[in-house]
Amino acid sequence: MADAVSLKNQGNDAFKQKDWSGAIDFYTKAIEVNDKEPSFYTNRAQANIKLEAYGYAIADASKAIEIDPNFAKAYYRRAVANTLILKHSDAIHDWKAVVRKNPADKVAKAQYEACQKMVKRDAFLKAIEIADAPSAAVGLDLENMIVEDSYDGVRLKEDMTQEFLDDMIERFKNGKKLHRKYVFQIILAVKDLVYAEATMVETEVAPDHMLTVCGDTHGQYFDLLEIFRLNGFPSQKHGYLFNGDFVDRGSWSTEIALLLYAYKMMYPKFFFLNRGNHETDDMNRMYGFEGECKAKYNERVFKLFSESFSALPLATLIGSKYLTLHGGLFSDDAITLDDIRKLNRHNQRQPGQAGLMMEMLWTDPQTMPGRGPSKRGVGLQFGPDVTKRFCEKNGLEAVIRSHEVRMEGYEVEHDGRCITVFSAPKYCDSTENKGAYINIESDYKLQFNKFDAVPHPDIKPMAYANNSMMSMM
Repeated sequence: MADAVSLKNQGNDAFKQKDWSGAIDFYTKAIEVNDKEPSFYTNRAQANIKLEAYGYAIADASKAIEIDPNFAKAYYRRAVANTLILKHSDAIHDWKAVVRKNPADKVAKAQYEACQKMVKRDAFLKAIEIADAPSAAVGLDLENMIVEDSYDGVRLKEDMTQEFLDDMIERFKNGKKLHRKYVFQIILAVKDLVYAEATMVETEVAPDHMLTVCGDTHGQYFDLLEIFRLNGFPSQKHGYLFNGDFVDRGSWSTEIALLLYAYKMMYPKFFFLNRGNHETDDMNRMYGFEGECKAKYNERVFKLFSESFSALPLATLIGSKYLTLHGGLFSDDAITLDDIRKLNRHNQRQPGQAGLMMEMLWTDPQTMPGRGPSKRGVGLQFGPDVTKRFCEKNGLEAVIRSHEVRMEGYEVEHDGRCITVFSAPKYCDSTENKGAYINIESDYKLQFNKFDAVPHPDIKPMAYANNSMMSMM
């Protein structure tokens, strides 16, 4: 037991240093020495929560409960993990158990009450859901919307201009907003552009051109500008592909979404946007984007963004060599590129809990062969053999995906056939990771570039998420 406790304490030290993976290694070693101590599992569960491995956290908390059914912390950890993957109906039972075991715990009581509200809200939203609801653009008279003389920004007419883009970048750096007319105008224009694109966009890199692939940016606006400073701003010869998760968590999500959309308007054939699992309504309600839209603009802006997110392509095929999508591969080896081409994403606005769209947005690679349960609690994990078969069957060199923090900003796995790129350095101000992006020229060789986070104004991540969410992060 002394050896196990020593390992646990080393795990605690690593946790304090925000070395979540190192902490997990020590807690795992402690469990290998003594697998009957529930606190080892709950400690590892907390580290897994920090790594967004909510499925693993739920499994650890469940094991702790199996060892000691009266261990309140285990119910607390499992409730947090289920809440963070939006499984409120599962979480509510554990919150109730925590309150029953620790009636004086005010935080747990507040979480229980918040969870009850979420369950009721989810039921209400499902009850009023309309398949063909009218667009939030109905009744929006942009033509007659007045931009007041007091507005100190560049005016936007029909087409995007470099002058407007430059002014937008500076406005956002200085904490200013766009006029609501221009916000509506940009979102609606891009919604039409991306709606008309294929579910899997197919593009080539011409001689003397370059395409840069970026992963999650998650509302880290100043780090996005650092990519452009280091690597060059978008142009007709320098295209960009942003591979989902532009929004949520970081507190400049509207600024990132509007800037990326403005570039899409400016260079519709050279600037690409894939949908991520955070370009969805339920994630936006939980992780801050809805709240940010309402705080900085209004509810209609969020609803229009939601409609535009639903119109985004799900994948981009680069030079017939690299399938780029946010999450990863599939539960069925029979799936091919043609199945992605045929997928009518407009028939299903939100990805749901199963199916091709969900898997494209949520799955992750694993080191073991075959397929396994998701560490997130949503989707699944796929091994190197799955990736090999998919690439060989579809004539691909590799799959490029995002969706996960990588400490060096990127990682090449599965014998070079699965590449993860993540572009939010010092993620959520709490993980000491680098960011990365990939440059691809006409020879289709992948050029990996790493960069560090830059300073930003003193606004914390999740500033616009609900208060109960903040207390769990």
